[in-house]
Amino acid sequence: MEHKHIRWGMIGCGSVTERKSGPAFWQVEHSSLECVMGRAEEKVKDYAARHGVRRYTTDASALINDPNIDAIYVATPPDSHLEYALMVASAGKPCVVEKPMAVSVEECDAMIAAFEAAKQPIFVAYYRRSLPRFDVVKDWIDQGMIGEVRHIHWTYHRQPNPDDVAGKPNWRVNPAQAGGGYFVDLASHGLNLFQRWFGDIRQAKGICSNQQGYYEAEDAVSGSFLFDSGVMGSGYWNFGAASHEDRVEIVGSEGRIMCSVFGDVPFVLEGKENQTSVIENPDPIHYFHVENMVKHLNDEKTHPSLGQSARNTTWAMAQILTGQ
Repeated sequence: MEHKHIRWGMIGCGSVTERKSGPAFWQVEHSSLECVMGRAEEKVKDYAARHGVRRYTTDASALINDPNIDAIYVATPPDSHLEYALMVASAGKPCVVEKPMAVSVEECDAMIAAFEAAKQPIFVAYYRRSLPRFDVVKDWIDQGMIGEVRHIHWTYHRQPNPDDVAGKPNWRVNPAQAGGGYFVDLASHGLNLFQRWFGDIRQAKGICSNQQGYYEAEDAVSGSFLFDSGVMGSGYWNFGAASHEDRVEIVGSEGRIMCSVFGDVPFVLEGKENQTSVIENPDPIHYFHVENMVKHLNDEKTHPSLGQSARNTTWAMAQILTGQ
């Protein structure tokens, strides 16, 4: 079978693109990063030079409509995802946006509708859905290794960000740009991953607070949720604690699974048999996410992170943050 080579254009060249995502677009087979766009010419020129990207531009429209670009990666803060995504849909090209998908459910819906009309996929960079280390957990669940799954709980807390304490600007805690604070930025990864294991979230409620006062967004959140499969879930996230912890426990009728969303720790099964799994993440960590997009565009497989599942994550977080 002959494979299409996917020529990518990238909008934005921030920190996430330096090691996590950008290099994957030229390391994956049948893929290349052809052009990068940024508003600050010196910055985007420097990025292109350092990463060996042949072309750069400060004009998003020119990049999106370039006939030598097949697909677009939007690596900007969430408040601009809708604008760029609609431009890509109008150009009739596939698009991947960083997570979270957008700042609101309404924006997610507009993006999904635009790409359905264009008959093109919209991917979202929930790359943990493509990581082999998390496939092991799904295999344990699907094989019934802990019986019927009853509940999943995620505890995540960490120390305050020194930049926030110092009052430095940070778009990740500006709700107008990010759609919320660190909960939206980080908890979205875990909630979206849990949907892959247990189905979409159909009910969600929560309580949130700003305990430190360093920024406008929430810094403490407690939530509960129910998946389509009937599995119940809960979570606690705090960004002003004395220590760091990232612990997930999946409780079943005949055992439990312990793992981490972000931590590089062994995954432990205590059930019908006891197992420990240690699978290293790829470098760059977006490698399998990009590889799966290329396979999707070559009709080899369906990508695990498309617009509808990402929309459900944004909806669930909104329910938790509004206390509904």
